Amino acid sequence: MTDSDSSNTGNTAPSSGGPAESGEPSGGLPYAGVATTDEAADALQAVSSRIYTYLGVPGKASEPGPGVKECEGKDPERFFSVYHPWNFLPASAEDTDVAMENLKKKLSTGGWVLKREYRDNSANKNLNLVADNDKKKVSAWIVQYRERAKPSLGITLTSGCYEVPEGATVDKF
Repeated sequence: MTDSDSSNTGNTAPSSGGPAESGEPSGGLPYAGVATTDEAADALQAVSSRIYTYLGVPGKASEPGPGVKECEGKDPERFFSVYHPWNFLPASAEDTDVAMENLKKKLSTGGWVLKREYRDNSANKNLNLVADNDKKKVSAWIVQYRERAKPSLGITLTSGCYEVPEGATVDKF
């Protein structure tokens, strides 16, 4: 879902069907199919739960759930994307190292492709991982905040661009 030269935008388009073939701009997100906002949010929540198991270390996840946003260049009454940002607080900085190693392994299997691994430009040079699952039309961006007073991982999942079923509307939450 993401361009190998970008950490948070995608550039793929559907290979068949969907609005991209109608000449509409893709806005960088692949077409994810037809779903209600609740169905799409539930699907992304399931992926988020799987990512949590990939961490492999004890810790606490933050509570906020998924949200809905517009797909760039698309009719906001018909198209939407789901995002789910959350934080993971393990017991120690060393546990963030173990979790990142586990994620590197797991995000290279089961339909996941690890697209980028890099250090950002912050003073702490935080490790970032960007992975895509083209089958699920989901991208994951994980940032290791090892040097903070409370070491953590920042995890953001983003879906592809969904289209609401005929007669339905995009519910914002």
